[in-house]
Amino acid sequence: MSTTAPATAVSWFDRAAAVTPGGVHSPVRAFAAVGTPPIAIADAHGAHLRDTAGRTFVDYIGAWGPALLGHGHPAIEAAVVDAATRGLLFGLAGADEVTLAERIVARVPGCQMVRFTVTGTEATMSAVRVARAATGRQTILKFAGGYHGHADMFLVAAGSGAATFGIPDSPGVSSATAADTAIAQFNDLDSVDRALAAARGRVAAIVVEPVVGNMGCVVPEPGFLEGLRERCSRLDIVLIFDEVMTGFRVARGGAAERYGVTPDLVTLGKVIGGGMPLAAFGGQWSLMQRVAPAGPVPRGDVCGTSAVHRGGARRARRHRRKARSLREPRRGGARLQAGLEAGARAAGVDVSHSGSGRCGRCIASRPVRGWADASAVDRDAYALLPRHAVLRSCSHPRPSSRPSSPPRTTMA
Repeated sequence: MSTTAPATAVSWFDRAAAVTPGGVHSPVRAFAAVGTPPIAIADAHGAHLRDTAGRTFVDYIGAWGPALLGHGHPAIEAAVVDAATRGLLFGLAGADEVTLAERIVARVPGCQMVRFTVTGTEATMSAVRVARAATGRQTILKFAGGYHGHADMFLVAAGSGAATFGIPDSPGVSSATAADTAIAQFNDLDSVDRALAAARGRVAAIVVEPVVGNMGCVVPEPGFLEGLRERCSRLDIVLIFDEVMTGFRVARGGAAERYGVTPDLVTLGKVIGGGMPLAAFGGQWSLMQRVAPAGPVPRGDVCGTSAVHRGGARRARRHRRKARSLREPRRGGARLQAGLEAGARAAGVDVSHSGSGRCGRCIASRPVRGWADASAVDRDAYALLPRHAVLRSCSHPRPSSRPSSPPRTTMA
């Protein structure tokens, strides 16, 4: 089997690399870990993608979450088109943003008020700013391997210790910014205690993905989230759940509902927009009242409440409320997990599945409970499945029918 990508795909990538750093607009699209050139999608419908080379794929990524209902869902398309005919962007308030905010507040535990943004990075960055304003402290505590967007404060490496401070993870991040970030290990409350002790009362917030997507959908062990909640309450620290990936996927009310632990602030994204760029941060009334114009914490943008974004989000949420919309991705994920594990056993390969709800991944031969386990994964072996999926993809026209209900094979 040849490992050379079709000429059309190479031509596209060569053109892209000449005008874009690395040829892509986000590192996750570069396929660097897979060992093949990136693919460029021409169109998508239901559970299928077609690239510029004419190859058709079953989509198990789901746009990293937003495509929970499948691509090109007729109801969402109609809502977006309808919103676009009434105006793309106003730079002013809209009545339907109230309806969407009310639905989020009613659904997410502990979320008494909400503010919309465009991206998850903006939402999490804003939540940290609120926490710092509320506590008068500067340091945030995050977990090794956890990704919270590309704001400077989050791009800090863990180092070799459980409570390492101040090592920038990328060029361009100042040492002063990195010094305000402490690192602990996920599923390890002892490391949290060491980090808090080293910070000596300077921690404003603990930021955590309740299910850590960036290192393989690692679930919290019993007592871990509860332990974070207890420490934050006792030490007057703001607990922030970064649910940009998990929100409305691990449960109807997110990880706070799934695990019974209520944060002080929560960030949401991806699924919330139904495929449109929309995110949010919200939480306790007393904290959110600090956000301008109600309070002194600055936060504003022109595009955060685009009418088109809200139109897609509103219709997507309406369809996700249907029982079948919520059950099918979970069932599809369970079938996929069982098939992968059976195939691996038949081939004499050990795999371990991790995840919660509609988030899951097979990544290792042993359970992954934190960054130390995830970083020890055989990356070459991990790349085999997606690489062969790309190279063995079929070359035929995309399915002609467009489903009116969520396809059974779409999952993220």
